[in-house]
Amino acid sequence: MLDRIKAEGLVKTFDEVHALDGAALHVPQGAVYGLVGPNGAGKSTMIRCLTGAYRPDSGQVLLDEAPVYENPSAKRRICCIPDDPYYLPQASTRDMAKVYAGLYPGFDWDRYGKLAAAFGQVSDKVGLRKLSRGMQKQAAFWVALCCHPEVLLLDEPVDGLDPVMRRQVWSLLLEDVAQNGLTVLVSSHNLRELEDVCDHVGVMHKGKILLEKSLLDLQGGVTKLQIVWPEGQEPELPQGIGLLHRSQMGRVHTLIVRGGPEAVLARFADTNPLFSDALPLSLEEVFIYEMGGEDYGVQEILL
Repeated sequence: MLDRIKAEGLVKTFDEVHALDGAALHVPQGAVYGLVGPNGAGKSTMIRCLTGAYRPDSGQVLLDEAPVYENPSAKRRICCIPDDPYYLPQASTRDMAKVYAGLYPGFDWDRYGKLAAAFGQVSDKVGLRKLSRGMQKQAAFWVALCCHPEVLLLDEPVDGLDPVMRRQVWSLLLEDVAQNGLTVLVSSHNLRELEDVCDHVGVMHKGKILLEKSLLDLQGGVTKLQIVWPEGQEPELPQGIGLLHRSQMGRVHTLIVRGGPEAVLARFADTNPLFSDALPLSLEEVFIYEMGGEDYGVQEILL
C-alpha cells in the first residue's frame, strides 16, 4: 500500500526542548491512522509539521512524494482540525465556510446544506465564540467535510462531544474514507477511543515514533491463552515460546504469548491440557505487553 503522507527524520526544537527528535511516520493511502502517545509526546507538533504550518529544523514531510512545506497545491489537499479550532473574531459557521471556500477549490456548498441536519445543534448564523467547545468542534467538522480534502488531520478531535455526536462524527468520517478514499490521521492520548476506528497505529513518545503497524499485524502477533492442566500437573512450557505475561486464577492459567492463535494452540497441544482456548487481545493489552508498559509511557496512553 502506497504512503499518502510520509515524514522522514523530523526534528523540531523549541528553545532546548526537542518536540520532535528524528521522528518518521508513514500513513497509507485511504487509511485511518491513529497517532497515540502521552501528553507532551510531540503529537501536536507532528501535526503542525504535516500541515506545513511548522518548518522542521531537519527532515521533510511529503504528500504523494511532494514536499508540503511552502507548497500551496499540496496544502489545498490537506485539511486540519486542531484541538482548539481557529475561527475569525465575530465569525459564524457560515462565515468560516466562506473563508474555507476561498481556500479549497472543491468546497461543496450542496454538502454544506445536507450536513446541516447532522450538526443540527449548531446554528450557522450564530457567532462561534458564543458556542460551547463541543459545538465549536461540530462546526469545525461541518466545514472541514465540505472541503473534500484528500487528507484530514485531527488533533484530539472528539474532546467535548457527547457520545451520540461522537458516533455521528466517526460515521461521517468513515463514510468519506470508504466512498472517497479519504486518508485520516487522528492524534489522541486515549488508545481506547481509537481502537474501533483505526486500521493503522503509531505510538509516539518523547518526539519519536516507537512503533507503527497495521492493527491486524499488532493484534495478530500476540495471543492470550487460557489453559487448564490435570490437577497437580503443570508441565514445562514449550521451548522457545515468547512468553510476555503469566497469571493464574484457580486452575486456569492465562498466558500472553507471541504468535498467532492457531500456532500457539498447536504448540501447547503437546502439553496435554484438559482445556485450552485462545482469546482476542484488546489493543490496550497488546501495547501493555508488547511495549513494557511504563517503560515507554504506555500507561499514560491507557488512562
